[in-house]
Amino acid sequence: MSIDTIEYFSSRESNARTYARNIQRIFTHGALAQVQDSDGRYYIDCLACAGALPLGHNHPFVQERVIGFLQSGQLQQALDLATPAKFHFMNELFAALPAGFAKQAKLQFCGPTGADAVEAALKLFKTATGRRPVLVFQGAYHGMSHGTLGMMGNLAPKQAISGMPAEIQFLPYPYTYRSPFGAQVDALETERLSLAFLESVLSDPESGVCKPAMVLLEAIQGEGGCIPASANWLRQVREITQRHQVPLVIDEIQTGIGRSGDMFAFEHAGITPDAIILSKAVGGGYPLSLLVYLEKYDQWKPGAHAGTFRGNQIALVSGAATLEFIRREHLLEYVREVGELLHQGLLELKDRFPCIGDVRGRGLMLGMELIEPNVTPDALGHPPAAGALASEVKKTCLDEGLIIESGGRQGAVLRFLAPLVITPDEVREIIERLSRALARHAPAKTMDRTHKVAVEVQA
Repeated sequence: MSIDTIEYFSSRESNARTYARNIQRIFTHGALAQVQDSDGRYYIDCLACAGALPLGHNHPFVQERVIGFLQSGQLQQALDLATPAKFHFMNELFAALPAGFAKQAKLQFCGPTGADAVEAALKLFKTATGRRPVLVFQGAYHGMSHGTLGMMGNLAPKQAISGMPAEIQFLPYPYTYRSPFGAQVDALETERLSLAFLESVLSDPESGVCKPAMVLLEAIQGEGGCIPASANWLRQVREITQRHQVPLVIDEIQTGIGRSGDMFAFEHAGITPDAIILSKAVGGGYPLSLLVYLEKYDQWKPGAHAGTFRGNQIALVSGAATLEFIRREHLLEYVREVGELLHQGLLELKDRFPCIGDVRGRGLMLGMELIEPNVTPDALGHPPAAGALASEVKKTCLDEGLIIESGGRQGAVLRFLAPLVITPDEVREIIERLSRALARHAPAKTMDRTHKVAVEVQA
């Protein structure tokens, strides 16, 4: 297969295609954190299908379970009927949930996309509360369906669409590097003001916002630029929502199943939400999405949310195998260690390259924000985001054999979503390849030009 084949895809596929525009390669094989293209060249994959491959490509533990299932004669599609595959998956998932939440939790198997699970949450909590408004946060990403677009922070995909849900209210997220309250506001004050804004909306009879059906948030914003919320901020949001009797729903579609170094990103705050939304990694690489919620909200009628491919049996087998592997191999501890190795490597690059404004994230969900350091700040006093530079660096990384994606404001945040099984040697190679790509497009500080990453993962 050649570049002519790439041109065939671009000529016959929709103009809405995304990743294929920037990653013009034909990938033929993959093993864990590495993929191979049709020319036989290997790449380290720090995209992992947008986080949907927690154990990477073709992990043998998962593949063995899937192949065994396919050869077993069991049902491969079963609507929402009871099957052995569903039983084993549910057991593994309930074991992975925080114990206090699991005791009270019920599952809704949704259609195969995360957006469908978000739609299910909208329907459930509007039904259970009898309310219509929903509070979300600036920078949010909850899907691309017509309903979820209304809750998206990014304006570009929304501009041409009419008739989106009207009763959506956006609140300031604690984006501490680019405080929505201005560059003069530090991290702690940004969090305090964000919480005060939420409190005001819920308590002020002149806020203009009726009592909401739910507050929906990401514990680490993904497409918004890999922005982690602090444990304290999450705890305060939980306290405010409980006091006002507003359900708190946490979108764990990208952060869930070990990505942050905890099984679920909200866990480091020690809170219990009213519901969590799962997709991507929960299917172990196969399409699956779920809404997990406290039993007291189970107010909808039979058939209130349905879909032909909910509970895909192959995804249930793959998802159960993934959860079992994470548990048996104590993978969360490893994710924290190897994630710290990558984090430190990115910080060392920040010391070398003035165009790197911030490095942030948790576990193996990390972001590097590129800026224009010697340009007049914007109206809020922040350095301009270097989206064009990020695009060029991303392209050069691909030439260097490194697959990364970008996001955030102006697309200026390079995002790293490596498989949870990536090795320390591969992490060091990521830093080397990224360093070479940055050096092609941005000047480094002369005194640090020869600095090497020497961080080691503790045994």
